[in-house]
Amino acid sequence: QVQLVESGGGLVQAGGSLRLSCAASGRTISNYVMGWFRQAPGKEYVFVAAISWSGGRTYYADSVKGRFTISRDNAKNLVYLQMNSLEPEDTAVYYCAAETAPYTGVLATTRRSYDYWGQGTQVTVSS
Repeated sequence: QVQLVESGGGLVQAGGSLRLSCAASGRTISNYVMGWFRQAPGKEYVFVAAISWSGGRTYYADSVKGRFTISRDNAKNLVYLQMNSLEPEDTAVYYCAAETAPYTGVLATTRRSYDYWGQGTQVTVSS
């Protein structure tokens, strides 16, 4: 079992930045693809970003490309999401997730591909 705990959310003005962290415990996540999703009020989960086990490959949703950066520190069992140039449309609960299936070279973007989820952290961007 893997437990994931997100932190770093909060209230920020448009144009500002936040860095989310995802701390894993129970098992090393160094072999797992890690992803970030978000869910705005009344809407479905939406893929944000994913990173390969080594950190050598990343993939982003078009809506955040160039503004968000996903990274990881396997030695510390941590995953990060640096969010810059935030927009009101980025307001959502952000979730960290781990995919335990062997990496095939393709970073998963669907919710059902991920096996472990954190409880989420709220990000609110004011205009």
